[in-house]
Amino acid sequence: MGRVNVRPELRALPAYRFQPYPATVKLDQNESPEDLPEPLRSTALGRLRDASWNRYPDLHPDGLAERLGDRHGWPAEGVVVAGGSNVLIQALVIASGLGRRVVGLAPSFPLYELQARLLGAAFVAVPLGPGFAFPVDAVAAAMATDEGVGFVPSPMAPTGNAVAAADLAYVAGAVGPGWTLVIDEAYAEFAGGDAGAVAADHPNVVRLRTLSKAFGLAGARIGYALAHPAYATELRKALLPLSVSALQSAVAEAALDAPQVVEERVRRTVAERERMADALRTMGATVHPSATNFLLLTVTDAAAAHAGLLAHGVLVRRQDHLPSLAGAVRVSIGTAEENDRFLAAFAALPPHVGRAA
Repeated sequence: MGRVNVRPELRALPAYRFQPYPATVKLDQNESPEDLPEPLRSTALGRLRDASWNRYPDLHPDGLAERLGDRHGWPAEGVVVAGGSNVLIQALVIASGLGRRVVGLAPSFPLYELQARLLGAAFVAVPLGPGFAFPVDAVAAAMATDEGVGFVPSPMAPTGNAVAAADLAYVAGAVGPGWTLVIDEAYAEFAGGDAGAVAADHPNVVRLRTLSKAFGLAGARIGYALAHPAYATELRKALLPLSVSALQSAVAEAALDAPQVVEERVRRTVAERERMADALRTMGATVHPSATNFLLLTVTDAAAAHAGLLAHGVLVRRQDHLPSLAGAVRVSIGTAEENDRFLAAFAALPPHVGRAA
């Protein structure tokens, strides 16, 4: 068979890394452990029954955009909805990074770099500071000249630590006029704050949000951007039309009907996060500060820890392939029962495997 005809940028890229494993306790993808509860599921199903499946959806889901704008106090014309924030990351690179530069952190969510390289944009990785500190001056310097788009997760992933609003505001004000600063707020609900004030003061800032984490709708694939309306108009051009189905919109709108469900879920998750961190530290583990729905641990042997936990039916995510994360594993916050199973499995690891490196 002859060589397939693909662009060299694609051939040079590795596939996005994810290895599924069978496990009874799944704590590897930062999902909500709780599905959409009744009666919201019935509400969503009712909306699905009422939808016209034989008709195309709206060109852009304007009704859902208006609901999301109301939630954030943001103009609906500045809300761009897509089938997951991953799709918006690609669209942002197309809109502001193509033929220019894309700036990200290291370590960080790998999709920023993968999309930059896939689309042939130059990628600049800014290393995190000691203790995974946000490198304010280095990020501002990387975006001071030329043109492009920069991605800053807040809270950061995969490290989990918070980014101060003052630092985000400084970068937003310091970058050059040819830059778009994207603040990825996938985990903002768990941090108790967001970059709304920064975005309101700086038209070059775009906020990314998702319904996959705190809302528990990872299977529905809904992400959205909160941008200056003029930028949002241009960003929509980078998305395929009709890309959000009426079925996705129906489920999302049902979840938005009950914000208290999300608020209660976030409270439980944060409480469990702190309980798990305390218990792990008592066992001698190195637990990094987190403002998300996961914890990053540094152990002596990440491969052995991953395998040992899996032998007890508990699946976590290795992160030791990323820069500056030797010995790192990441555990999502599950239900109280799932977290107890994880803690028991971690306690059963040999001391030379799971304890502080």
